[in-house]
Amino acid sequence: MSPGGRFCEDVADTHITLADSDAATSFADIRTSPFRKALPGLNGNAGMPSNKNVHDLLECPVCMNLMCPPIHQCPNGHTLCSSCKTRVQNCCPTCRNELGNIRCLALEKVAESLDLPCRYQIYGCPDIFPYYSKLKHEKVCKCRPYNCPYAGAECSVTGDILFLMMHLKNDHKVDMHDGSTFNHRYVKSNPQEVENATWMLTIFNCFGRQFCLHFEAFHIGTAPVYMAFLRFMGDDDEAKQFTYSLEVGGGGRKLTWQGIPRSIRDSHRKVRDSQDGLIIQRNLALFFSGGNRQELKLKVAGRIWKEH
Repeated sequence: MSPGGRFCEDVADTHITLADSDAATSFADIRTSPFRKALPGLNGNAGMPSNKNVHDLLECPVCMNLMCPPIHQCPNGHTLCSSCKTRVQNCCPTCRNELGNIRCLALEKVAESLDLPCRYQIYGCPDIFPYYSKLKHEKVCKCRPYNCPYAGAECSVTGDILFLMMHLKNDHKVDMHDGSTFNHRYVKSNPQEVENATWMLTIFNCFGRQFCLHFEAFHIGTAPVYMAFLRFMGDDDEAKQFTYSLEVGGGGRKLTWQGIPRSIRDSHRKVRDSQDGLIIQRNLALFFSGGNRQELKLKVAGRIWKEH
């Protein structure tokens, strides 16, 4: 038998029989849950491993995510996920032995036996899933937290919309306005020197929802441009219920844009790089600013409406 085979048998003998636990974990109490599958030993035998033990077994020690098949182990029985196996260059991160190609089949069987609530249950997801379906669901769960939409710096804060609104107001000092129409002025001295820039985010509250107005300077190829676009604080299917228009002009001329706001599930960089918004060539922006080329003074007018 391979050096790792004994460990897999031990896992099968020791951990497939789950028992009662007082530990507070993100897993439901499998022993008493009406959603559990029939597993031998789920009768509350004293001394058996708890749900917390199972959770710890299924957690990759490198990335800390729950492991999906194939689950690998070293000859000493230390497990890790397939993604991290390539990252650690076939060297066990725990004991430094060579990993080889040993699968921990018993641990994979344990995982297949579980029905568990979505990890975003605290955000309102009511669903229960088999272990492996749960992992796939959580990548697209509509209740999963959103990333902070602030574009002036890389912000790692996540949360629901209410939490992010408080975060944007208190931590980023973002301007917030009520109403579905707006006129926003962007000013910049020495615009010829601006290569890449991001102006302060502005939040608009209308129809009981929130929208983020972005304005950035960047290059498309070698051409310097400015771009304004709107993102919706919610999911994509909700964003499609709304339409917005942007307009900028001067000297008897104007540019207009109409589109559907993008969900904040898409990063501001992804939206910007897809050019999904009002794009203004720098020379035209300076013409709209009065033509003296010494200062950028653009007034972006906009309107948001809900489609019926």
